Amino acid sequence: MSLLVSPVLPSGAVVGNNNAGVQVSFTITPLPGEKVSDLCRRLARQLHEREAVPLHLLVFGKLQANQALQDALGSYFDSVDWPITYVEGEDCHQHPIAGLQVHAFTGEVERVRFGRRVVGSVYTDGGARQCLVGGLSPVAVSLSPAEQTRRALDDLETIFAGVGFTLADVVRTWFYLDYILAWYDDFNRARTGKYSGVKFCTGSLPASTGVGAKNPAGSALAMAALAFRPLQKNAYAEEVASPLQCPAPAYGSAFSRAMEVTTNAGRRLHISGTASIAPGGKTLWVGDMRRQVELTMEVVGAILHSRGLTFAELTRATAYFRHTENAGVFGDWLTANQLTQMPVVFAQCDVCRDDLLFELEAEADTNNPGMGVVSAG
Repeated sequence: MSLLVSPVLPSGAVVGNNNAGVQVSFTITPLPGEKVSDLCRRLARQLHEREAVPLHLLVFGKLQANQALQDALGSYFDSVDWPITYVEGEDCHQHPIAGLQVHAFTGEVERVRFGRRVVGSVYTDGGARQCLVGGLSPVAVSLSPAEQTRRALDDLETIFAGVGFTLADVVRTWFYLDYILAWYDDFNRARTGKYSGVKFCTGSLPASTGVGAKNPAGSALAMAALAFRPLQKNAYAEEVASPLQCPAPAYGSAFSRAMEVTTNAGRRLHISGTASIAPGGKTLWVGDMRRQVELTMEVVGAILHSRGLTFAELTRATAYFRHTENAGVFGDWLTANQLTQMPVVFAQCDVCRDDLLFELEAEADTNNPGMGVVSAG
């Protein structure tokens, strides 16, 4: 497949002034009885108010709602020319769409096309050049899931190479695996095999999320990834350890617990998918949803605290539930901790172990605390 790169500007932006942009992240979740078109209207309004263009849109919802979303986006935007990762993460309150999560930028963005699709956005923020790739799925769906994983990672490497990055620049990944429990070990072997030949620029594996979810292409996985390349000395990325858990590679998973990106614009902390896992790597509180939620949030809170951050400063989060009926337990935790305004999507997705009921990934940004909350209207 061929690569094509083209520039995109938000309203009012000036060509060549790409260092002046600001990254923003926000989440839109459905209101009771709200139509898919209303969600997209709110998305358009938020982008317009921020004078930003999307870098990547992550959508959790029923697979049959994908076309309705695409039609609605076409009604509110002149051109839907950004990467979209759509995965089956059913809403725990029965809406067709569980939520929209947006990374956007107020400066100049270059779009990356791979074949016929837009798969990436390149932007320069605070002294660092970055590339966010999304909606990437292997084309040869008849191959084994492990081989599809290898092909997808090869495609990712090709895409990055075409815009001046390498796999060594990757700091964050998202993997959504169809029937994850049937082949998670094969996935880990395929990913570890690809990474074994990579000397990551940070010296550490990327932060990552890996959960079970189908995708509209019917492939074994869909993925997204962020690459980061400093242009100035005070821009860098570094691993952040979990104070309450062992490193994931200790039990065979090739990712870091968290990764922090520092630029002139501030610090952005990417927290990997986190669950009720003991310091030694074993699942804790098997069958007890409340205790799994409490431990997971204690672990996430400790990571945030280690970087001088709190839950109130999250700009984006995703809560994954094995069973939709357990969503209320996490809702009760949010209420008890006065965090009901957390910008979080509740999605039904399988977690990577059959004894884990809950997982949470999160992101905090010191430059834009609280910007992830989107109210009605």
